[in-house]
Amino acid sequence: MSRIGNKTITIPSGVELNIAEGNEVTVKGPKGTLSRKFSDLMEISVEDGTITVKRANEDKHTKQLHGTTRALLNNMIQGVFNGYKKQLKIVGIGYRAALSGKQLTLNVGFSHPVEFTVPEDVTVEVPDATTINVSGIDKQKVGQFAAVVRAVKKPEPYGGKGIRYVDEKVRRKEGKTAAKK
Repeated sequence: MSRIGNKTITIPSGVELNIAEGNEVTVKGPKGTLSRKFSDLMEISVEDGTITVKRANEDKHTKQLHGTTRALLNNMIQGVFNGYKKQLKIVGIGYRAALSGKQLTLNVGFSHPVEFTVPEDVTVEVPDATTINVSGIDKQKVGQFAAVVRAVKKPEPYGGKGIRYVDEKVRRKEGKTAAKK
């Protein structure tokens, strides 16, 4: 029994949901529009401002899709209503970020600057040289772009330098001097 799949989703006011032929779901909200095709094994129904997802049978694959379908639908609704945001912090002497148009440039200790082209559905802001805000309506795209930027220079455990999420805890280690006593 899928606990997540059985939960109902409440549609907030200001959000429209259309279910077309073949389980094509389109969600419109104040922040934008998202569309996705779901498996035909799932039955998506809207009643009185709530969405329920039911599965066709009890096969293992269908059970796996049940919770995933419900979670993806909920993420679409939350994305067009509230949006998603990831905040990255750059730690290190001389490490900085700059944004010019759709080009994000990182100087993080390499002999060359690292450049990224910002995807269409993602908004990037650089309020100061050590903070990067990634936001958008698609949870997957926001998380993916933030993870790609973070992967350029992951935080290292000895000095703590690198790119990290704002709420991330970096486990620090003692250096060589810890052994000398």
